[in-house]
Amino acid sequence: MQSYEQFLELIQPQPGFKVLDVTAHADALTEAVIAHLKPFRQHRMALALYPGEHQEFETSEELKIQEVPNYNLPFRALPRDNDIVIIRDVFHKHTQAERILKSIYTTLANTGDIIIVTKSEEANVQEQLDILERLEFRSANSIDILDGYTLVVAKKMHMWGNGL
Repeated sequence: MQSYEQFLELIQPQPGFKVLDVTAHADALTEAVIAHLKPFRQHRMALALYPGEHQEFETSEELKIQEVPNYNLPFRALPRDNDIVIIRDVFHKHTQAERILKSIYTTLANTGDIIIVTKSEEANVQEQLDILERLEFRSANSIDILDGYTLVVAKKMHMWGNGL
């Protein structure tokens, strides 16, 4: 069984913390993030489920779920409504990768983080870093903390580039 401790260290929640998981497979990692948020009051986890195999999750006040029927469509999210967006095995499959990253930029709070998780054999890290830079995400880098997956993390910075 995969340990998610190092991954969860990327998520430093506090009361009112909001995470959006844009994913092609809601699974044990999703469960681990939900459990990680539980101790914090008024937290929220939102799932944007693209086609794939998903574990069953029950919606609640703390867990919102939307289904996106195909990789041509964007997910729905309010502007500046999320502290972290995790995008798992969707970025490289989406027909308009730049559009989906613009949506993520819009929904992130200032100084919010994006975490792109891609199966190692499908990841084009340099392409991901380049597009993040072009779309005004900062401090983009690749980290290796999940077996079989490549992670690219970046930050939306207040008053930089697209800023507000």
